[in-house]
Amino acid sequence: MNASSYPALARPASAHVVVVGGGTMGADVAVVLARAQCRCTVIEPDAGRAAALPERVRGNLAALQRAELSHHVTVAAALDAVDWADVGLVIECIPERLDLKQALFAELEKRAPAQAILASNSSSFPISAIGQGLATRARMLGLHFFMPAHLVPLVEVVLCEASDAAAADALIAFMRRCGMVPVRVARDLPGFLANRLQHALSREAFALIDQGIASPEDVDNAVRFGFGFRFLAAGPVMQRDHAGIDVHAAAGATMYPTFCNDDHPARCLTERAADGRHGMKTGAGFYRWTPETIAAERARYDKLLRAGLELLSNELPEIEP
Repeated sequence: MNASSYPALARPASAHVVVVGGGTMGADVAVVLARAQCRCTVIEPDAGRAAALPERVRGNLAALQRAELSHHVTVAAALDAVDWADVGLVIECIPERLDLKQALFAELEKRAPAQAILASNSSSFPISAIGQGLATRARMLGLHFFMPAHLVPLVEVVLCEASDAAAADALIAFMRRCGMVPVRVARDLPGFLANRLQHALSREAFALIDQGIASPEDVDNAVRFGFGFRFLAAGPVMQRDHAGIDVHAAAGATMYPTFCNDDHPARCLTERAADGRHGMKTGAGFYRWTPETIAAERARYDKLLRAGLELLSNELPEIEP
């Protein structure tokens, strides 16, 4: 097939997208779609989450000065409540359980039109595993957003060996018209692209903490106010051209033999995972948290992300409804 085989995604404003799962990620993905004037139906069977979702969507759009677009998002309680005839894309945002995802996609295969793309936001499971045994695996892709999805521009479009390249092309073009920065990941290996890079950094960071070389606070500051600050302007590949590839090759030859190469998480992580220090949700992780400090931190975090979006606004794809 070619990209024209997926005409329902030609323009966001004429598309109908179904998001399955109205939790934090599903609600924020709905904001991404509404921002581009795309009609979005969110499936959320939990009555409490379904009732709260419209206000969450409206609030996040208001923070982007686009509150008037919230009417593009509607909530339904079940797959049966959707008029599937004009659906061009389904984005799965349900809990990270492979059996649940496989069961859902088996249902979606029966309901969604033949030219609709079926996508999973899973960060844990490859699309090849989710679609195992299904007849329409060619139209299945990973579509991995990063929290908060409406503030982090990146989205990964992940293919498996059965994926139709034209479906990926159509989805990439659609996401770009929604103002996102899509990257194509040619194989659905664990962690895809961005999380593999992130975990490679984290492995070294937590090893340095385990060895007593740096505190958690100093690790965070080294990233945020050092090379991480520069990453807003240029990624690691472009940075090599800025600084000189010969310099970085020589530095790598010196450092690489001393890097952590463990095949298991660091002690400081496994201890906290085991004893209940899971971060904000339990009141302690590497830092201590109260309801007040959590609210303040999340406000600070979102404010900086919005400021970063403003700084990058001339380099982001323009929304094309």
